[in-house]
Amino acid sequence: MLNSTEKPLVGKVAIVTGAGGGLGRAHVLELARLGASVVVNDLGSGADDVAAQARAAGAQALAVMGDVSHPEDMQRMAAQAIQAFGRIDILVNNAGVLRDRSFAKMSLDDWRLVLDVHLMGAVHATRAVWPHMQDQAYGRIIMTTSSSGLYGNFGQSNYAAAKMALVGLMQTLKEEGGKYNIRVNCLAPTAVTGMTEGLLDEEAATVLSAERVSKGLLALVQDQAPTGMILLAGGGSFSCAHITMTQGIYLPDDHDPAVSLCSRLAQVQDQTLQLTPRNGWDQSKHELAKALTPRV
Repeated sequence: MLNSTEKPLVGKVAIVTGAGGGLGRAHVLELARLGASVVVNDLGSGADDVAAQARAAGAQALAVMGDVSHPEDMQRMAAQAIQAFGRIDILVNNAGVLRDRSFAKMSLDDWRLVLDVHLMGAVHATRAVWPHMQDQAYGRIIMTTSSSGLYGNFGQSNYAAAKMALVGLMQTLKEEGGKYNIRVNCLAPTAVTGMTEGLLDEEAATVLSAERVSKGLLALVQDQAPTGMILLAGGGSFSCAHITMTQGIYLPDDHDPAVSLCSRLAQVQDQTLQLTPRNGWDQSKHELAKALTPRV
């Protein structure tokens, strides 16, 4: 257990969206345990209950009702956090919803709802805290992605698209936030919560607790946090995902690339010496280098 002199987030203020239960609740209580003051956001009374639990654990806590899909709610949440605590250091974009169906059967309403909550919800909350983090030259933001977005999952095309979009959002915000000491990372959790109820068996439920995911938060929000990391967490396991680029091949125009490429896809896919680009420009740099010093 941590004592009062070992709590690394003392003096920090954290907002967690979708925190009225499940993974969000676990995040709030973990951040509170680590010494942070916490703002608990959710749509309903669950936010009050979780804030009360955080206060009972010795933390300062504020419950703020609000819908992440409504930008005005997120602006109001940020304003209340500043009024109560004077600053915002950490934002955990956790709010989410599922509407699972195969792509052929999924309605456009279900597409819009999932994108509005996961993707636009994170945009709205991040926009609300961003200027405060810029002004204080400090911020730590977590986007909640998913293995469904990173690797795909049957029946979750809307959810997967939203979750992979959050990776792209992180990749750009890490660049734009760098000069302000705003570090942005992704967390891909595996946990049995209300959102995943019925999708995992009872044995998994005993291992994949929300609390074990939340143990990954400190690494992503501490002063020495990385930026642009995709941390996978579940059941006490922690690993990292990367968007990589193979070395690939160069095909000069006189080799009819359209035809040649079809017979050489295995070489294009070869992961030997693959690269992890630092940003989007690395692709063009890699391609330009191959064109200027071609190896057919």
